[in-house]
Amino acid sequence: MVRPPYQIEFTSVAWRDFSRLTTSVQERLQVKIDALAQQPRPPGVQKLEGRENRYRLRAGNYRVIYEIQDEVLLVLIVRIGHRREVYRQ
Repeated sequence: MVRPPYQIEFTSVAWRDFSRLTTSVQERLQVKIDALAQQPRPPGVQKLEGRENRYRLRAGNYRVIYEIQDEVLLVLIVRIGHRREVYRQ
């Protein structure tokens, strides 16, 4: 049985983070973000502590923080940034 793909959405903060990155970093991250539609929990992804459905995706020195909403097949990108800054609230 084939599972339908998840929809990918960005919060306004995540979209701002993404748009401020260089084109080469955006292209590298876009490939990984697009892959989340088919496999929202790929190998190497870690669940963040203290959050119900929040995960971290690594791409070089950058991190994509996202939530998975299985009931509505949605991957919500919450933050994108350099590894030294992305976890600060």
